[in-house]
Amino acid sequence: MALSDADVQKQIKHMMAFIEQEANEKADEIDAKAEEEFNIEKGRLVQSQRLKIMEHFEKKEKQIEQQKKIQMSNLMNQARLKVLKAREDLIQDLLDEARRRLAHGSQHGTQLLHNLVLQSLFQLLEPRVVVRCRKVDAKYLDKIIPEICSNYKKKTQMDVIVTIDHSNYLSAEIAGGIKLSIPDGKIFISNTLESRLDMMSRQMMPEIREALFGANANRKFLD
Repeated sequence: MALSDADVQKQIKHMMAFIEQEANEKADEIDAKAEEEFNIEKGRLVQSQRLKIMEHFEKKEKQIEQQKKIQMSNLMNQARLKVLKAREDLIQDLLDEARRRLAHGSQHGTQLLHNLVLQSLFQLLEPRVVVRCRKVDAKYLDKIIPEICSNYKKKTQMDVIVTIDHSNYLSAEIAGGIKLSIPDGKIFISNTLESRLDMMSRQMMPEIREALFGANANRKFLD
């Protein structure tokens, strides 16, 4: 049975509606899948950028923390140096005060001069020596030279000739004491009060520091 034109047109419209419906469903499926893939990719990119941002701030935080540690260490070192400087200044002030007191207490110390010269003779052990002193002490030293030589011979069984250098006195600014040398001056011993104070202060510096500032907790050995 042949179809009429109306039936053909009806069939064609039906087929076109079916095709259009399938196309719409397929388009909706593609849109849904594309949106899903877009959301997945967007989430991946967002997470990736979030991790990068977190890594950046963690790195910055570590850098800031390191800078804080360095700055704190520098400040502590500066403070430690200032404390050490203040301690050294205090010790120097004490030594300066000791020198001033030595100067006031050694104007007429004949026994002191006797002991300093005799000690120097024992160190030098030469038959002829020249002694230098302050001009103010020369008159006292002149009087005690014979006694010094006698005491030296008793102790060593050796003679010694001691000459006072009246042409080249020690500075009047020093606290006192003497310098002893062989006649040509190539070998000498400094036994001024300043030199003895310096020697004693070096030897006793650990005790001085402990007396002023307490025991050093970092010091392992006491000798």
